[in-house]
Amino acid sequence: MRLAIFGGTFDPIHNAHLRIAREAADRFHLDRVLFIPAASPPHKCGITHAPYEDRVRMAELACAGEPGFQVSRLEEGTARSYSIDTIARLRAQLAAEPGKPELFFIIGGDAFAEIRTWYRWEDVARTVHFVVVSRPGHDYDVPPGVALDRLDGLDLHVSSSAIRRALAAGQRPAELPEGVFEYIRRHGLYAG
Repeated sequence: MRLAIFGGTFDPIHNAHLRIAREAADRFHLDRVLFIPAASPPHKCGITHAPYEDRVRMAELACAGEPGFQVSRLEEGTARSYSIDTIARLRAQLAAEPGKPELFFIIGGDAFAEIRTWYRWEDVARTVHFVVVSRPGHDYDVPPGVALDRLDGLDLHVSSSAIRRALAAGQRPAELPEGVFEYIRRHGLYAG
């Protein structure tokens, strides 16, 4: 089985996240893409705009009806969301399944450019095969021994921060799945 970890704050999750997951699944023949909302991301100083539970629920709504997409609470209750710890928890969960799954790690080029600053990054690199999503203006070099494929050609001009600004201004961002937008509206998230 080929399983991809797709972590992030998903604050909020949007159509570009879904497109990345679909493209990665298609191009690299992934059986499953596991969306893992970060409980407390160390590179963002633990700052999120919506509570963890709401971000998980929005991811579930966005992934509903998407074959092979699954949302995981692996980082629920963690003080810091370090990738190596998440991978270890996932491996423990998968131990009961037959065969040893091949682990992929979907990541943006901007985040991959900082890989050497990650906690135990060499251990992460030994454990997964990276799928790096190219982002305009973000160059990176690949450390020796890192398994990596590039996911190029996606024209993604959307960001969660721009979506939050639009929501705060009372707008309906087209980049949000309908169920996610309704959830945000119902729960008063990202209001100005």
